[in-house]
Amino acid sequence: MIKKKIGVLFGGCSPEYNVSLESAYSVITNINKEKYDIILIGITKEGDWFKFEEDLENIKNDSWLQKGKCTKVVISSSKSDKGIIEIDNNNTNLIRLDAIFPILHGKNGEDGTVQGLIELSGIPLIGCNLLSSSLCMDKYLSHKLVQSYGIKVANSILINNKTKDIYKEIKKLNFPLFVKPVRAGSSFGITKIESETEIEQAIKEALKYDTEIIIEENIDGIEIGCAILGNDDLIVGELDEIELSNGFFNYTEKYTLKTSQIHVPARIDKEIAQKAKETAKQIYKILKCKDFARVDMFLTPNNEIYFNEINTIPGFTSHSRYPNMMKQIGMSFEELVDKLISLEV
Repeated sequence: MIKKKIGVLFGGCSPEYNVSLESAYSVITNINKEKYDIILIGITKEGDWFKFEEDLENIKNDSWLQKGKCTKVVISSSKSDKGIIEIDNNNTNLIRLDAIFPILHGKNGEDGTVQGLIELSGIPLIGCNLLSSSLCMDKYLSHKLVQSYGIKVANSILINNKTKDIYKEIKKLNFPLFVKPVRAGSSFGITKIESETEIEQAIKEALKYDTEIIIEENIDGIEIGCAILGNDDLIVGELDEIELSNGFFNYTEKYTLKTSQIHVPARIDKEIAQKAKETAKQIYKILKCKDFARVDMFLTPNNEIYFNEINTIPGFTSHSRYPNMMKQIGMSFEELVDKLISLEV
């Protein structure tokens, strides 16, 4: 059997670089080596691309660039090439790929930039395309689009450096509020505020990650997530539920669970759970997602479902939410990775 060549992107010019290394390590170690040849492509924090060879542990501990064999590469924009060009001492070598699997998170990885580059090359892309990725990354636009289909979202306002009177705009909303960068992941730059006195500092924090900010009302209730896999025939994982003892599910909580717990399945009525799954599937289709994504929602005490956000490349470590939701329906990590690749090759 001729093995298919799969390019796996890891790292990235993004605040979520380290998260990507962990996710990519888990995916790479669970790819069926009997079916696929893996071409590892690391992207540094500065945005340089290298083909990486040697010990996978160097990816996990972020020593891949210093300790591994690294050769500069670029994606060929020529669709007849369908591959990457290796550049070594002024010599070039074309490596054809059957698909590229970007395991990147946040800016420059999940926002459509890399997806557009891959689409331009003609190489099959595992995951959401340029349009879907950029839509889902934009918290304000994705909310407005989903809301137009009758799905509830939190009341919010959009501000930027051209907004003249922020305090006047905020009076349209009720505290507590969340101040968020419009395009960032892993809860970077998000602050929960209880009064106007906290607004200025919260905006400064959000502006570290984006030029536009969404300020939205808090939704009372619990946060639930839904893992979705596929295109026409969707596979839906079990819902999970985030139990918080304090604050909100920020970056620290997402990756340490110091004061929170994740329950799979979510501790909610089966009928409500089914309704949430159907809503998640609808959101997935509205935002034109492809191959896989995780849809996050809020469930109020009155069992109203609110759309929160969608992750087009959710965390993929062995303890991440997406694979654990799929595990609950009998799909192992290895099977999950294999299924994702098979959607495109």
